[in-house]
Amino acid sequence: MNFFGDFLWILLWICYFTAYIFVVVLVIGDLFRDEELNGWFKALWIIFLVFLPFLTALVYVIARGKGMAERSGGGYRTVAEADDYRPASSRTPASDIAQAKALLDAGTISQGEFDALKSKALGNQYFGA
Repeated sequence: MNFFGDFLWILLWICYFTAYIFVVVLVIGDLFRDEELNGWFKALWIIFLVFLPFLTALVYVIARGKGMAERSGGGYRTVAEADDYRPASSRTPASDIAQAKALLDAGTISQGEFDALKSKALGNQYFGA
């Protein structure tokens, strides 16, 4: 073959190899993400991936593809649920100060903490400014 043909074959094999490595990483990641699969079965899948790599990856994707999609989608829902725990931002400094005053009156925070929250709500960088 000529140089151009050899180059195309090498490029094609690099593409196939990269795609295969990507699939193996996805399979191993899915194995460790699966909570229902026994540890021995996980080890067995990995052993087969080492000795019969192409066939094992193909069988895994065919046999467990639906579960792979569910497990990968489950991670996104977990991140979205984690965002619910962030404190909501206030709309006005007056509401921040009112909340801090309510905490001070309830005895939850000290006068110094109230002053710090008030200063922060007003946008002052230094306490007492």
